[in-house]
Amino acid sequence: MKTRTRLLTTAALVVGVAVGPTVLPAAASAPAASTTARPATGQSPNPALEAAIAGLPTSDATAALVRVGGTEGTWHGSSGVHDLRTGRPADPAGRFRAGSVTKVFTAAVALQLAQEGRLDLDRSARSYLPELIPASYGGVTVRQLLNHTHGIPAPDFPGTTVEEWYANRFRVHDPRGMVRSATSKKREFAPGERQHYLNIGYTVAGLLIERVTHDSYERQVARRVLGPLGLRDTSFPGTNPRITGPHNHGYQIMRLDDGTTGLRDVSVWGSTDGWAAGDIVSTTADLERFTGALFRGRIVRGPLLQEMFTLPEVTDFKTGKPAAYSAGLSMKVLDGREVWGKTGGRWGYNAAIASTRNGSRTLVYSVNSTDAKGQDMNRTAEALMVATYGRP
Repeated sequence: MKTRTRLLTTAALVVGVAVGPTVLPAAASAPAASTTARPATGQSPNPALEAAIAGLPTSDATAALVRVGGTEGTWHGSSGVHDLRTGRPADPAGRFRAGSVTKVFTAAVALQLAQEGRLDLDRSARSYLPELIPASYGGVTVRQLLNHTHGIPAPDFPGTTVEEWYANRFRVHDPRGMVRSATSKKREFAPGERQHYLNIGYTVAGLLIERVTHDSYERQVARRVLGPLGLRDTSFPGTNPRITGPHNHGYQIMRLDDGTTGLRDVSVWGSTDGWAAGDIVSTTADLERFTGALFRGRIVRGPLLQEMFTLPEVTDFKTGKPAAYSAGLSMKVLDGREVWGKTGGRWGYNAAIASTRNGSRTLVYSVNSTDAKGQDMNRTAEALMVATYGRP
């Protein structure tokens, strides 16, 4: 659902307003708080990137953390506030929900298992999970799960508005239950014929990883990726709705208890509906290290890495445009060159990793968006992409 972001004025972002700990009003008489973009100590100024995150908090975002790297130069910066109540500066090392960036980790582990001969990308998912995947979806292959050409619809979740979803924020979702819900419906299209970006393929992929390794999905990611790369601030919260460790608060515009529209602190919100498709918590430093290692072939090695840079030759289920998603990544042409990466959104947080194919310029950001699951890209996030790579 596209919430009413434009109804929120900048005056809503007031520091020190005497209200309850989780609710902020839609308007107030005091002036709005604002901070300037801060490059990391020792970094050279970058006017375009500084301008992209200057002036936060605004009606669209309350904080931004950015790391640009690669052979073309590096820049680290942050802007905004840790929380709207105190107004203290955003923690540049803060943890955040990275949402669908999780899919890159899941795809990498699945491709490692394919390299080891434990998963066959051309084999059906049903052959691994016959008790869960019905015969009506028997033709869906592992590769089609990873590149969103499987045709499995989304499962049912309670609620249709952000307010209803917030009321259900502590509900625990079981991966198998989500798969049963999805596969009880009619398929959207025959496997391999179209592409529809959904979480459900990666939910099944997480279960495949568990089946062939006889281990939990989370431990496999930790053993194969987090541990070897030293990603000590990256974790899977599981059923814990809190972000463990230092983090900047996330906010969402919604209807408040008094009937007005304003910002609510949504930092505490369960993410079991995402699991292997969107559960991960990380930092910009960890994700930058992960991105560099992935594009250099240190995580997925050999020919199977090409699966992450190969778009299926089909069209999008909704728009009819050419497919934009590979196994784990997506691709955009910016200023004439291909940029590969993945964005993610959880309530209060937008995140992304991106890189040119040769690793010459990488980007990692976390933007505390006030409408992180809206239909349009957050303006601060979009400005960061343009400042780093140029326009489409």
